[in-house]
Amino acid sequence: MIKNFIISGSGGQGVLSIGTILANIFMLGNKFVTYCPCYGAEMRGGAVHCEINMSDDELLTLQNEKADFVIALNQTSFDKFISKVKEGGTIIVNSSMAKIEKTRKDIKYIFAPFTQEAIKLGNIKIANSIALGVLSKILDNLTLENVKKAYEKILKNKKELIQKNLEAYIMGYNYIQEKEYAQ
Repeated sequence: MIKNFIISGSGGQGVLSIGTILANIFMLGNKFVTYCPCYGAEMRGGAVHCEINMSDDELLTLQNEKADFVIALNQTSFDKFISKVKEGGTIIVNSSMAKIEKTRKDIKYIFAPFTQEAIKLGNIKIANSIALGVLSKILDNLTLENVKKAYEKILKNKKELIQKNLEAYIMGYNYIQEKEYAQ
């Protein structure tokens, strides 16, 4: 079973960080993983995305034409990657930064206000962890133990951020069962 993921947003939104964490969660779950960050010369504010492929068997490619799951953290990402979602796939959209538009009938949509919820937690930079929590709830096969290990590994030099990101992740994980969301 191969699953393909695209996480997209602007520089500074933690797209590559959360992609690295997701790839590590999969590896801790004994999956084969490829991770491909894609960004221009810009840093903060420029377009950035990453592609992650996960499989039970060895992977032979870095990139795919379509993805099973897309996380769009802003409007530009939604507009750019909506066409990259496989038929039957899912797009998870930050409704704080993108208009809620269902332009395709062959995919599932989940809209949640990641940025707004991150502000409530006191740090706008953890919106990416809320998005990862939502994705994890949908995947329903990632252990919290591996999630914690991945955050600790990737944020080892920023220990003060680990707990806040885990709190945001759990908020995202619980969000779709507690709130109304588009699907």
